[in-house]
Amino acid sequence: MSKHDSSLSKDQYNLLKSFKKQMTNPHSTAIAKQPEPKAQAQQEQEDDFDLFQKSMQGVKKMDTSNIAKIEKDKKKKMDAQTLAKRASATGPMQIDNAELSDTQAMLNPVASQATLSYRIATLQHKVFEDLKAGNLRWFEAVDLHGCTVEDARAAVLQIIQMATDENQNVIKIVHGKGPEAILKTYVNGWLRQHRDVLAFVSAPEKQGGTGAVLVLLKRSEKNPKFKQ
Repeated sequence: MSKHDSSLSKDQYNLLKSFKKQMTNPHSTAIAKQPEPKAQAQQEQEDDFDLFQKSMQGVKKMDTSNIAKIEKDKKKKMDAQTLAKRASATGPMQIDNAELSDTQAMLNPVASQATLSYRIATLQHKVFEDLKAGNLRWFEAVDLHGCTVEDARAAVLQIIQMATDENQNVIKIVHGKGPEAILKTYVNGWLRQHRDVLAFVSAPEKQGGTGAVLVLLKRSEKNPKFKQ
């Protein structure tokens, strides 16, 4: 058949020519190429995606507009001046040793970077180590920065009384660590005199370091709100 036969298209002619060649040389038949691994993997991914889309038909996105946001309570340090004013307004503290002497503080000044540490002899070692490590959650904190000595004394007494009223036994007092460490020295002396203080220690670095103390108090057994 002629190449220029008008009854055949070009593609039909080439196909016929190839067929004749295969009939003449059967051993020269080309082996069909297998699909490349990448192409096969892509095809499988497309099939999986199509299957996923079909399975998700009718599924609607959840409405999250009415879900309440949960935020952790952030403990704030109380203002010492406010505590001092509250102490003055409520009158004398209802504790036997409300008047704390300054003598011990004057006789035993502490350095700005010194680590404070105190415990009564009967306190369990593990409890003291937990306090030192910051493992005991404190009830309330007061910042004494900018206070006079008298305001600081009133604030310390007030926060101890508040903890006692709520039957809480750990508080935090931020005294700072200025060059002369005046308030730090007074807090060290006051806490050693207070009968409700079982122990105190400079806070871990992340909780204020040597600029604050964590204080462990006796629990109030005679508070009528907490009688079993």
